Amino acid sequence: LSGRDFLNSPPMKTVRFGGSVVSTLHKFKQVRTCIAVNLISSFLCQDAQILNWLQEFRNCVTQLSKDHEQLIYVVLRLPWLGRSPAVVEEYLAFLSNLVSAQTVYLRSCLKMVVSNFTPSYTSRFMMPILTDNFPFVQKSSRTLECYVHNLLRVAVYIPTLRRDILELIVNRMLKLDVSAPRGEIEEVEENAVQKEVKGEQEEGLFDMDEDVCSVKSGPEGSDRMCHPVAERLDTLMAVLLAFIKDVCHVNGCLDVERTKDLYRDLICVFDKLILPTHGSCHIQYSVFYLCSFRLALAEAFLEHLWRLLQSPSHSAVIRQASAGYMGSFLARANFLPVATVRACLDLLVPWLHLYIDSQDSRSRAYCDIALHGPFYSACQAVFYTLIFRHGDLLKGDMGKGLAYLQGLNLERIVMCQLNPLKVCLPAVTNMFAAITRKYQLVFCYTIIERNNRHVLPVVRTSVGGDCVSTNTNPLDSFFPFDPYLLKRSGKLIEPLYQVWEEPADAEMDPVTTKRCSDADEDDFLRGETPESKEVVGMTPGSYDSHLRSPSSVGSPPIAFLQKPF
Repeated sequence: LSGRDFLNSPPMKTVRFGGSVVSTLHKFKQVRTCIAVNLISSFLCQDAQILNWLQEFRNCVTQLSKDHEQLIYVVLRLPWLGRSPAVVEEYLAFLSNLVSAQTVYLRSCLKMVVSNFTPSYTSRFMMPILTDNFPFVQKSSRTLECYVHNLLRVAVYIPTLRRDILELIVNRMLKLDVSAPRGEIEEVEENAVQKEVKGEQEEGLFDMDEDVCSVKSGPEGSDRMCHPVAERLDTLMAVLLAFIKDVCHVNGCLDVERTKDLYRDLICVFDKLILPTHGSCHIQYSVFYLCSFRLALAEAFLEHLWRLLQSPSHSAVIRQASAGYMGSFLARANFLPVATVRACLDLLVPWLHLYIDSQDSRSRAYCDIALHGPFYSACQAVFYTLIFRHGDLLKGDMGKGLAYLQGLNLERIVMCQLNPLKVCLPAVTNMFAAITRKYQLVFCYTIIERNNRHVLPVVRTSVGGDCVSTNTNPLDSFFPFDPYLLKRSGKLIEPLYQVWEEPADAEMDPVTTKRCSDADEDDFLRGETPESKEVVGMTPGSYDSHLRSPSSVGSPPIAFLQKPF
């Protein structure tokens, strides 16, 4: 066949018994069953055969009088919209010739055309079926992977279902995400590494061959997660991220319109499911990954979060969560330029000053999370962003950078009666204090020490006796873009991620140094944010090829083919 597609190529010759349509119409004045049956059977033929039929009908429209009404109705029922462009064009040409030559069929033709104006009602019946058949989240990784893969295939060829399908997938992945807390995953993975190292050391006592030891030091399946829930989530994240990449790229180039459409769908799912969910660690990286494709997407995401934060029509829960996402995204997305960071600070900081102005003249100008939750979350977002990005703001021209930071008037925010340093996470306030003291922007330690003296311990009674604890996270805040822990899907996130680097020249307070220094950890917030034990809450505040999408229409093979969705 020399490279030709056997199934889709038109026949080189057409052999048909019984003559052409024109000759048949000459022989019979009333053609009813004969040609109609042949035409119906031709619906299942290739496009080239149907094209031949339509061309012959178009050449004899003057002979298709009222006597051939049954034949015309069969042609009008032809499913032409799903055919090739050539068939569609020929069909429309036939309709034009028919209504011009035989006006008696005008009403029937118009009725057929108008019937295609309304969308299919497939979605009404399809989504309940897809939802009811979604495997239980405790099923195997392979089962979940096959089902999610095929759901995304449905989203490709029925675009009207894409938003609903993404909502269904994200909803089930969220259940996995919140049931595998960050600390639990880290503990399981660390224990597995220690057992592996211990086993290798014991084998090394009896095996002195260096070559054998070196081979065993690279365990098979090192990309697999030892935590069972994290393993299932990693598999699904790899499929979802591959889908996002393939939808947005055509022949290796970003398709702006397709990317915008997917962004709108994903943001709707984000607002409905991800943003209100407390303690999710990984599913939000689907938005993070999509925003990395184009700066305009990242800026649109930040603008969206900003509108949610400043709008009093939204609940405090959503506003505080938006502030947390905004600060974490500004800090962790290494694809954001300094200009974007400054633009966001120029929105956040003046808003904080206006808020302080509005409270100074009122009797509620005191530290109260219930009254001022969004304000404190915005303060923490600003502090967190400056901790990570102050080096970029000062890079190049130190004088201009310092002048910009001084122009933010951070001292007024820190010194105000609302006392944000008392509410923000200790790790954030201590690191912010160290950096601002170094550059002589704000001296925070006096306020921190005063707040520490006023903190009252909470006595709790349990079966084991009374215990004394201090609430170090009164905002119940978390940073949604903390380090990504999943191994296989994490390969796509790692190049886009800003890891925490301890400032080498920052003069730290002794208490801060004790809390925050750990050479083996990425995040200086480790241990400061309590993790939720609940499955779902509301925010107050071993396959490398899986990184490519599958191509099979059915269940994905164990090793995905290197083809797009």
